[in-house]
Amino acid sequence: MKKIYYLVIKSYLGPFFMTFFIALFVLLMQFVWKYIDDLVGKGLDGYVIMQLMFYASSTFVPMALPLAILLSSIMSFGNLGEHNELVAMKAAGIPLKVIMRPLIALSIIISLVGFVFSNYVLPVANLKMVTLLYDVREQKPAFNIQEGVFNNSIDGYIIKVSKKDKDGETVYNIMIYDHTNGQGNTSLSIAEKGKITQTPDKRYLLIQLQNGYNYLERIRNSETMNTRPFQRTHFKEESIRFDLSAFSLTRTNEALFKDKYQMLNIQQLSVKIDSMEITKAYKKSNFVKQMLTNYYFFSMLDTLAKPNKDSLKAINPSFLKNFEKEKNPNVISQALQFARNIKDNIEYQRSEREIFDKSINKHKIEWHRKFTLSIACFILFFIGAPLGAIVKKGGFGWPVVISVVFFVVYYVISITGEKIARDGTIDPFKGMWLASVILMPVGIFLTLKATTDSPIFDYATWSKNIQKVSKFLKLKRLSK
Repeated sequence: MKKIYYLVIKSYLGPFFMTFFIALFVLLMQFVWKYIDDLVGKGLDGYVIMQLMFYASSTFVPMALPLAILLSSIMSFGNLGEHNELVAMKAAGIPLKVIMRPLIALSIIISLVGFVFSNYVLPVANLKMVTLLYDVREQKPAFNIQEGVFNNSIDGYIIKVSKKDKDGETVYNIMIYDHTNGQGNTSLSIAEKGKITQTPDKRYLLIQLQNGYNYLERIRNSETMNTRPFQRTHFKEESIRFDLSAFSLTRTNEALFKDKYQMLNIQQLSVKIDSMEITKAYKKSNFVKQMLTNYYFFSMLDTLAKPNKDSLKAINPSFLKNFEKEKNPNVISQALQFARNIKDNIEYQRSEREIFDKSINKHKIEWHRKFTLSIACFILFFIGAPLGAIVKKGGFGWPVVISVVFFVVYYVISITGEKIARDGTIDPFKGMWLASVILMPVGIFLTLKATTDSPIFDYATWSKNIQKVSKFLKLKRLSK
């Protein structure tokens, strides 16, 4: 049995690692394509890009792992069935459930590893990825002067060159506007030729000008505003240094993002949910007390949520008789204003409550997600393994088609359940476990059919069953 177990595990691990990294690569390419505009043209170091790719790929593990388990289990058992190895094992008296035993144990281990990853590694990866992605998106594009284009990348300066040599440093007909004084185009430098270089640490940009002029309008007070004295200075050589620190990648403090629900583990999510529930109850109680204190007639209602007609009769006294007739319009106007204020207050509290409820639902969804990943891996194995034994086709043909269909069904159900749970239509527990509840009977059914060698994909069997159903329907029609 050890040799058989070794054969089964060996046939499973190869497709598992291959499909896992392929799925991870595809998801990573989708991420790159989504944020390609934020990455290109900013002069990012290769190390920063590799960091971002590593953190992003870590966040895609919850999607790649179930797909890899489903596809590899179909491929491994399909290969064993296609090469008649399953038939030989069954002929030797080894049932399918015994053959599946080492992979069941391996799936349990993978599910536990997935839970540990989702609870401890994924929050850190999300935090690192979100923080670094924020810094990259806020990063300025790399400084690049093009011919005949006014470049305003450096704060307070506008630079234009008419021509650049092939070396990328020598330029001709340079114009540099200095706007650092905040008074417009009052300072201009023009040169016939120059050389643009950077310091070795790339912190400063050096422009060495040759044979040019500096033009300056001196506007310092109200008198010079009218006279506008003008100064022109000729130079043979002049050097200007610009600070490029704004173009270097600045790292944001991770503490700004660490309280988001994607960056919390199970213990932190539980504490956050409890504190939010307590805050929600306190706000509700405080609002009710405020309404009862400030508005007298609220205390006469039977219920604050849905007052009925009988309770509304108690707050309709003929109090206008206590006022003079000419004052009645003012009294009614004030009463209407009070009613509008109450309505606006209630609408505001309701919208705030909805936002608060959605935030609580997001935290609960993230809490359940830590467990659904592991259970999904286990369920998809019990769908893929018996399907591979039934179909008896290996490679990337039928296994890929079948696994993609089942994974799309699982993913669509998961996304739908998560969306309606986030909106508050159903409880987060039901929404997050909806896909597992639907697919678990499918896995049990396929496992039972595979272990009993039921030909559920046999054409003759299906045609006979269809004929039986059609005959039954015809007899039922004739009896009527």
